Amino acid sequence: MVIDPNLTPLETGVDVRFIKLGERGEWEQSCIQDNTLRLGYISPFHEDALQGNWKSVREYWLTYRNGDERVASSDVNQIRDFYELPETAVWITFFRRRLYWCRAKREVIRLEDGTRVRHAVPSWSSSDIKGSPLTVENIDGRVTKVQGFRGTICGVELTSYLIRKINGDAQPEVDVARKSLGRLKIDIQELIRGLWWQDFELLVELIFSRSGWQRISVLGKTEKDIDMDMFSPITQKRAFVQVKSSTSASDITAYYNSFKDYPQYSEMYFVFHTIKGSLEGGLRQAERLNLWDTSRIAELVLLTGLVDWLITKRS
Repeated sequence: MVIDPNLTPLETGVDVRFIKLGERGEWEQSCIQDNTLRLGYISPFHEDALQGNWKSVREYWLTYRNGDERVASSDVNQIRDFYELPETAVWITFFRRRLYWCRAKREVIRLEDGTRVRHAVPSWSSSDIKGSPLTVENIDGRVTKVQGFRGTICGVELTSYLIRKINGDAQPEVDVARKSLGRLKIDIQELIRGLWWQDFELLVELIFSRSGWQRISVLGKTEKDIDMDMFSPITQKRAFVQVKSSTSASDITAYYNSFKDYPQYSEMYFVFHTIKGSLEGGLRQAERLNLWDTSRIAELVLLTGLVDWLITKRS
């Protein structure tokens, strides 16, 4: 993660506006590449807007909207925001499922086609100040819903949330939840380590089955190299699974070498909860080898909804 030295944390309470860059986003790519904000609403009153003569601008748009006061007022308010919001204001837009943000120079420039631009300061960015990407799927829907706004410029809900998001700061309630989740994972690991070996193997099988895998056959007693023969109907992959309550790096290496003698398997999973010594770096990078320690198993117990099963089994 690289922190951009040109970006400074945003202050709470600043003005925040969403801007739609062209009808159906036709200017999105060019504005982001050129580091500009661009406004349509073409009229002969650019100089009046620069001078703050909003009466003339309003009269024009009221006539244009056939006397519709509500729509004309909305038009003028959006145009006025573009001309008058200070350089401290934060502008956001969306492009290719990422949120882009910037501040903008106060100067408003009229282009030959009648549209107007402000230049971004220092540029449009789709990452927070600490370098993490701002993707739509990781942003509250009350912010991203502005993409459906039919006008050009509008306010944004949850501005304090959005400022923290751009600053790369944790949301208070999320921070509390993450700490609680971290403690829960530690507790789950302790429960896993106390499982009888057959119950541990059953837990592993339940994780696979709840993830869409199917056990083809029971092998543990007849095949010394393989505990489970698993198949994924979605990916059409077949997996070689070895489960050990206690193991060592040399054990894993031996089983991995055996796995390479079975061409019918796409990948290998070696699952354990206790290891003697430490894992070698080469094992972690081994091709088609997936290592599940207690930390990974605890994550999967949470993801597959097996916490209650585990608690009941250890009760």
